[in-house]
Amino acid sequence: MTPSSDRTVLFADLRGSTALYGSLGNAQAATIVTQTIGLLCNVVTRLGGHVVKTLGDGLMAVFEGPQAGVDAACGMQESIDRILAEADTGTPALKLYVGLAHGEIVEVAGDCFGDAVNVAARLLDHAGDNEVLITGAVYDGLDEANQARFRSLERLHLRGRSEPCHVFRLEARHQGTGVSTFFADFTDTSYADCIRLALAGDAPQQLFSSQQTPVILGRSPESTFCIDDARVSRLHARIEWHGGNFHLSDQSSNGSYVQFNGRGEVIVLRRGVCMLHGSGVIGLGASPVDPKAACVHFEVISYSSQSPAPMA
Repeated sequence: MTPSSDRTVLFADLRGSTALYGSLGNAQAATIVTQTIGLLCNVVTRLGGHVVKTLGDGLMAVFEGPQAGVDAACGMQESIDRILAEADTGTPALKLYVGLAHGEIVEVAGDCFGDAVNVAARLLDHAGDNEVLITGAVYDGLDEANQARFRSLERLHLRGRSEPCHVFRLEARHQGTGVSTFFADFTDTSYADCIRLALAGDAPQQLFSSQQTPVILGRSPESTFCIDDARVSRLHARIEWHGGNFHLSDQSSNGSYVQFNGRGEVIVLRRGVCMLHGSGVIGLGASPVDPKAACVHFEVISYSSQSPAPMA
């Protein structure tokens, strides 16, 4: 019988390399990507982890426990920042997505298998730019000070799993120093979380703070965000703020569809609710993969006091 063990599994993925190759050419882009993956592997080894395999522009690693895995994720972010600053290519930066899960795994022929492996990989589908997502099991393995660096995203539906998974997002990279997402009193509107919405093309973007919810998406002129499409109900869906997060609730006849980061799994809502985080696309009445679907691009911004960049 193959022996099993409890391990923390980390998946890291670089996104943006395709644009890098197009901007810099194969040789220079390949050098940057190769150096970056090498740095990420060095971080894993330095913190006592084991690189199981590299996966194109990413890697899979295992650690003895949650703290080492979280430290590695933070170290990876710092390494990415350094190498891109030194490269100074003037091109869009590479983005690092990290997912961590903890649980029983088995090792076979140098590879690892188990539910924790599957969950860590699928967390990448829900991670936004430069985000680190961890499961509740990883969170529970951290001390109180390190738990304070994370914010609950409540329960996410992961592809292939019938039960939702409690997920947390890293907010502060370093205790007491640099912060990637500000902690703030959310009763202060200057630091309120916001969600940015835009239709495809050159349509104007609209920014809504948590205090301005609910935001009604629909065909009716009375909707907060109006979409003129026959498949969109008059009052199709609502974006509401509760539990420290934005939630989309479908109220339509044809359903609502969410695709995070504009790729991967499409979550289908039929009178259901989905938490919004990072960025992605909401299809109203049809899936975002349908080229004729009425789509709303969204981006959750956790520090509205800073000027957000235009949404691509």
